[in-house]
Amino acid sequence: MSHTNTTPTPAFLALADGRVFHGVSLGALGNTIGEVCFNTSMTGYQEILTDPSYTDQIITFTYPHIGNVGVNEVDMESDKISVRGLIVRAPARQTSNYRAEQSLEAWLQTNNVVGIADIDTRALTRHLRDNGSQTGVIVSDGLSEEEAVKQAQAWEGLEGKDLVGQVSRKASDTWRQGTYNLDNAVFTSPTSSKHVVAFDFGCKNNIFRKLTDRGIKVTVVPANTSAQKVLDMNPDGIFLSNGPGDPAAVGYAVDTIKTLIEKDTPIFGICMGHQLLSQALGLKTFKLKFGHRGGNHPVKDLTTGKVEITSQNHGFAVADDDIPSHVEVTHRSLFDNTVEGLAVKGKPIFSVQYHPEASPGPQDADYLFDRFSDLIK
Repeated sequence: MSHTNTTPTPAFLALADGRVFHGVSLGALGNTIGEVCFNTSMTGYQEILTDPSYTDQIITFTYPHIGNVGVNEVDMESDKISVRGLIVRAPARQTSNYRAEQSLEAWLQTNNVVGIADIDTRALTRHLRDNGSQTGVIVSDGLSEEEAVKQAQAWEGLEGKDLVGQVSRKASDTWRQGTYNLDNAVFTSPTSSKHVVAFDFGCKNNIFRKLTDRGIKVTVVPANTSAQKVLDMNPDGIFLSNGPGDPAAVGYAVDTIKTLIEKDTPIFGICMGHQLLSQALGLKTFKLKFGHRGGNHPVKDLTTGKVEITSQNHGFAVADDDIPSHVEVTHRSLFDNTVEGLAVKGKPIFSVQYHPEASPGPQDADYLFDRFSDLIK
C-alpha cells in the first residue's frame, strides 16, 4: 500500500504561546484543536490513537517513523480513533505487514482525523518538556497563523473538564473476549468462573481481555452507575478503568467508590481508576507539567524492591502529601518519584497509575492481574 498523499498540502501547528511549526498535511484536511503532548513509545501507534484516554489531545510521536505496519481491526483499543490529531516526523511511505488492512494515511482520512508531518518533532518535544503541555491547533485549510494562535489561547483546556461522562458507554454489557492468538488469528474465549463489574471511565479493550484470560466474566457498566446497582450484581470483584480528562471533575464516580470501599469486595483500579480511588480515600490529584506517556517508564514496586518498565498515559497524578494512615504507597516513578500505586491496609483494594495491560508496551506488570484474580478467587 502506497502513501496516498502524492502532492502534500502545506500545514502548520500553532501553539498557545505563539510558537508555530510548519510541515505538510497528514490525513484529513482541515483544522483541529487540543492539548498537545508527546508519547515516547516506539511501537503501537494504532493502540495509542484508539485509547479513549487521549480524548481532546493531539499526540506527538517522538519515534520518527510512524505507519510502517499499517492498521487493522484487531489492534483497536476502542471502536474509534480517540485523539484530536497527531504529529509525526516521517510517516511511512509504504505499509509493510501481512496483517495490515489499511495504511495509516487512508485510515486517518477515512476517520476524518487531521494530522501534520515533516515537522521537527524533537524540537517540539523539547519545547513541551520545558514549557509544559499546552493547547495547539493543526491547520491545513487556509486558516491564518494569527487566528490559529488566538483559537489555541481561547480553548478551555483539560483542567476541570469531565471527559469520562463523554466517552463512557451508555448501557451495561458483558465482555467475553480473551487475548488475541496470533498463530491462529483468533481471539480466545476462556471459560469464566468468577464475576467482575468494571466501570467504563474510558476503557481500553486489552484490560478486559486480561481479566477474561484469568477466567473472569466481566460486566462493563457506565461511569455513572450507582454503588447499589453494582452491589446488586453480587460481583466477586470491582474494576475501575482508565479514562481521559481531569479526575477532580468526576465527583459522581468518587462518591460511588466511597460507598464501594466500605465493603469487602476486592477492587482494582488503573490510571483514571487509580486517581478516582485515591480521591475516594482522601487524597488529591494535580496536573503534571507534561505528563507521562510512553512504553519505557521505570516504576519501583516498594513492596518488593523490584523495578518494572511500564506503559503510561496520564496528564494528572495523585499528590503524596497528607496520605491517610490506612493507605500505603506501593509504587513510585523512577523518573519523578510521583505516586504510581497504592493499597488500602487491611482491605483487598489496590490501584496503579500505569497500564499493566500494555497494548502497547512491556508486560512487566502483568502480575497485577494475577494479584487481582487471586484476591477474588
